[in-house]
Amino acid sequence: MEQDNSPERHPTRREVIALGVGAFVVSAVPFLRARRSRLIRRTVPVMGTLAEVGVVHAHPAYAHAAIDAAFAELRRTERLLTRFTATSDVGRANASAARDAVAVSDETGFVLANALQWAETSDGRFDPCLGGAAALWDVEHRSAPPAAGDVGRLAGRALYRELDLDRSGTMARVRFTDPDVAIDLGGIGKGYGVDRAVAALREWGIRRGLVNVGGDLYALGTSEDGDAWTVGIRSPENPGMLSGKIRVSDAAVATSGDYLRAFRYGGRVYHHLLDPSTGAPRVTAVHSVTVRGPSCLAADAAATAVFGLPGVAAEALLRRSREGVEVV
Repeated sequence: MEQDNSPERHPTRREVIALGVGAFVVSAVPFLRARRSRLIRRTVPVMGTLAEVGVVHAHPAYAHAAIDAAFAELRRTERLLTRFTATSDVGRANASAARDAVAVSDETGFVLANALQWAETSDGRFDPCLGGAAALWDVEHRSAPPAAGDVGRLAGRALYRELDLDRSGTMARVRFTDPDVAIDLGGIGKGYGVDRAVAALREWGIRRGLVNVGGDLYALGTSEDGDAWTVGIRSPENPGMLSGKIRVSDAAVATSGDYLRAFRYGGRVYHHLLDPSTGAPRVTAVHSVTVRGPSCLAADAAATAVFGLPGVAAEALLRRSREGVEVV
C-alpha cells in the first residue's frame, strides 16, 4: 500500500491505529514531508503472524523490489527455525537429536547460541527448549487447559541445560541429553527474522524503512528532516487504543503481551507466554512489556525473559545481559 500526504496533514487517532500490525502501530505521516519520497508498505502473513515491511523511497518499483527481498528473508528464516515442519532445522533436531547429533546450519546454530545465552542470563525464565509445553498448550487452537499431569511433568526442568550445541565445524550440531527437550524459538526467532529482513533492505540501499513482525519491530533510519519514527504501543487492556508512544531510529522494539494469543476458560485467560517453572502460562498482573535494543533478536528474547517481572527486577536482568536492551 502506498501513502502520500501533504506536509500540513497530521494523522488522526483512527488513522494511526489503522497503520500497524501486532503490538505496534507506526505513525507514517511525519516522514512524508519530502517532496518526492513516499512511504510504500506491504503486509503479508509470515512466521505465524502478520508482517509489515515499509520503505521511504522516491521510486515505487525499486521500493517494492526491496520489500520483496525483505519478505524473502523472513520466509527463509521461517523455513530454518519453525518447529511446525519436519524439514526445518528445528523440526529435524526435534525429531532426532535425542538419539543422534543433528547437523543444522551455522545460522540456526547462531540463533540457538543466543537463545541459550539468554536462558542462562535469565536463570531459565527464557527457555528455548520448552517446545513440548508449547505444543501442549497450543493456545491458538485450545479452548481448555491440558491435563495438569502432562503440564507438571515439564515444569521446572531447566531443559535448556539438556541441549548440547557444537559450533566448531562448518555446520552446527545439536544433541539432546533429555528426550523431553523440544526446541521452540518462538521467543527469539521472529526477532532474528526482522534483523535479516532489515539486512536485506540495507543490501538494496534502503536507508529509511521499517519491518514489523507481529510485535517485533525495527525502525531503519530517520525521516529526511531528521525525525525518528513514532511507534505507538497498543494497550493490552484495549488493543484498539494506544498505551504510549516512543521515538525510534536505527533500533529495535519488541513487545511481549498476554493479549496477543490466548484463550479464556473458567474465568481465566491462558496466554502463550509460558513460565518454565510451572510449564503453564505465566501468572502476573503485568499484561505487557516493551523493550528497546540494538537488534530485534536481543529485544525479542529480552521481552520474553522479563515479561511479568516488576520494573526493578526487569532492569537488573537486562543489565546482566550486556546486550544494550532496556524496558521502555
